Amino acid sequence: MINKFQSLNNPKKELMRRWGLIFLFSTLALLVLFIPIPLLDTAPLNRHIRIEASMFQFDPGEVRVNPGDRVTVELVSTDVVHGLSLDGYDFELIADPGQSKTSTFIADKAGVFRFRCSVACGNLHPFMIGKMQVGPNLLLLRGIGLGLLSIAMAIFSLQHQFQTTVRMTS
Repeated sequence: MINKFQSLNNPKKELMRRWGLIFLFSTLALLVLFIPIPLLDTAPLNRHIRIEASMFQFDPGEVRVNPGDRVTVELVSTDVVHGLSLDGYDFELIADPGQSKTSTFIADKAGVFRFRCSVACGNLHPFMIGKMQVGPNLLLLRGIGLGLLSIAMAIFSLQHQFQTTVRMTS
């Protein structure tokens, strides 16, 4: 049992142990942030997405597709002239009231992209925004990984403080 606490008697060894743990957790954090995440490759699909535009909202407001999918968007305007412009892509549709307009593009860029009404349709027009997610949400996966890593580091830190306290009271 004395061997378990020998490093506590030697401040130099204790300092080296702490820096070693800091280096280990820092390295793991960098790996979680920057190492590519292997994803399941799915065959590109033909997707038909119907988006209804009405005063200051899109329905659905959030769309998910896979990278490489051939996406056909049908924009239906229910009240006034509305447009749909997709950030990051050269894609725009304009639909007249009661009419629909259809166009197709290939989702070849992964990430989260906003689509907006591109025709001034009223006072709240600037707030008429939707979201298209192409591929999985990698930021969420990396955030979960960093959260788990920080919990592990907190447990190691608390364990070390507990051992130091036990050693000092013995």
